[in-house]
Amino acid sequence: MSYTVNASILLTDLPVNERPAAVKAAGFDAVEFWWPFSSAVPEQQEVDAFVAAIDEAGVQLTGLNFFAGDMPAGDRGLVSWAGREGEFRDNVEVVVGIGERTGTKAFNALYGLRQDGVDEKAQDDLAVENLAIAGKAVARIGGIVLLEPVSGADAYPLKTAADALAVIARVKDEHGVDNVRLLADFYHLAVNGDDVAAVIADHAGEFGHIQIADAPGRGEPGTGELPLTEWIDAARAGGYDGVIGLEYKATQSDPFAWTKN
Repeated sequence: MSYTVNASILLTDLPVNERPAAVKAAGFDAVEFWWPFSSAVPEQQEVDAFVAAIDEAGVQLTGLNFFAGDMPAGDRGLVSWAGREGEFRDNVEVVVGIGERTGTKAFNALYGLRQDGVDEKAQDDLAVENLAIAGKAVARIGGIVLLEPVSGADAYPLKTAADALAVIARVKDEHGVDNVRLLADFYHLAVNGDDVAAVIADHAGEFGHIQIADAPGRGEPGTGELPLTEWIDAARAGGYDGVIGLEYKATQSDPFAWTKN
């Protein structure tokens, strides 16, 4: 199985730029990150240090999130956030630059929460426009934009695969941008009550990326009740040929022990 370690949720006892080497030491050749900086447009030396950490560790950066706001405070993306369009679009250029330097091709754009007092249609229209801008930008380096349903945030409007696929269809229909793809996070889909097996059967060949964690608890595979191996096998059979993102919370001293069984 080809895994990529999400080093924004795993190995968090280490500074960000030490995590790629820890991923390599754990036996993996690939890593993915949420946005690893505190601002949408970090200082160039911060970007250089991050890219150097990836290069020096000898791992491939397979995925990177666009800036999503203050995640610890509860933010979940700028894509639909009215008033922060400039910030998101400035971030897009930084993301493309990192992708060009690292060979990264997949970039996750968190949709954003519903805003009090803002028309939902206006937010959705903005999101479609921003996703089209991001898609066109990453296309310059052969990249794709990922869009994912998320659990644990009531005001996040994309709960099911169908929710995300409807947005993706709008981006293509209204802007002619066809490199926005579904990020199928099996944990989020399952927790939100989606029929994961049906989503895989109907759309596996269209997945831009898969991420996994077990439920309940969002721990390592085997700590919960989800048939993750069965779902991964079905996705492979259905045409998904990418890596599997390990985006779970560690529950034991060796968070990768399950891969050695």
